[in-house]
Amino acid sequence: MNHREPLKTLLPTESFELESGLSLIPRVRLNLTIHRADKSVALIDEWKLKRSLIEYLKKSHSISVPEEDIKVFKYRDLKKRKREDPVARGSLFVLDFEFLSKKLRFCGEDEVEREFMEWRKGIVAEMDGMELNLEGVKFKLSVEVPKADDFEGMRKEWEEIAAFGSRGYSRSDKQQPDTIVLRGVPSRWFAEPRVSSKPSMLVTHTIFSALGKIRNLDVGEDNDMGEAGDEDSGDLISGLHCKIVVRFEGHKEFCNALKVLCGRSLNKQGSRMRADYDVAWDRDGFFRNGRSRSEQGKRWAPATGAGTYKSEGSGWQSQVSRLSPEDARRKRFRVKTNLNSDQAART
Repeated sequence: MNHREPLKTLLPTESFELESGLSLIPRVRLNLTIHRADKSVALIDEWKLKRSLIEYLKKSHSISVPEEDIKVFKYRDLKKRKREDPVARGSLFVLDFEFLSKKLRFCGEDEVEREFMEWRKGIVAEMDGMELNLEGVKFKLSVEVPKADDFEGMRKEWEEIAAFGSRGYSRSDKQQPDTIVLRGVPSRWFAEPRVSSKPSMLVTHTIFSALGKIRNLDVGEDNDMGEAGDEDSGDLISGLHCKIVVRFEGHKEFCNALKVLCGRSLNKQGSRMRADYDVAWDRDGFFRNGRSRSEQGKRWAPATGAGTYKSEGSGWQSQVSRLSPEDARRKRFRVKTNLNSDQAART
């Protein structure tokens, strides 16, 4: 779908094109939690678990899910964990909606979203609590839709906060949320090509402007491990992902943007990698409380070339300085001279 069309008409099974070769592709993400269902102490077989889920979805729901779209992370030190503790967690992604599009094509535009949500709710209800028998070893599966993919759940949350008051949004504060927090997106996708691998404020602003008029913007490094510290999920490499905070001009634009970002993944043209990001509304008043200024020392400087860039509504400005070849040669010469002087003093 072209981003010039109204966001509110975007169906949950449609993609949304952004700038810089990026696009938002529809997904259904299910969070999985695996517990033991018998007295066995055998380790869970990741491959058998994936094959069991793939066969179930194909046979019971006509859904084709490739093995790489099921991610399983085993918890460490299983022998030290209590029997009621989970042995693994993971995520399952449905990206092919051709089978569902055929079913929804006879629905009116207003009915498509409702039918889609009912279909997703039915999948979760059937899988939650399901018992898996992996060649004699039994496990119990818990399934839920993550909060980052539940737009209606988030809207209910901020409406309750507006009614009863909470941290960052007091009851007397009638201002509705207008800020989105996006985590887990590749830094280089928001960088200026051939300039830097760190995200650029200017490029990020251009990309997110397709979702609405931006009032303020912040980009920073995202190295939060979350639950990964207690599981075998590989090493987290610093600097690969970034956290983006976008404040829109109004609540309406914020709602439209959040609804589009919910239930979608970020795809880059020409790349085989997919960014299964997390999105949330800002509960803490990031810009309202001035956190962006207090954390500025921890932020990356925007890579916008030799000039300057100032985000809308922000009170700071970054200058990217460059070192000329002549300066570099002079610095090298001074270092060499000091070393020679030290050697002469020793002799």
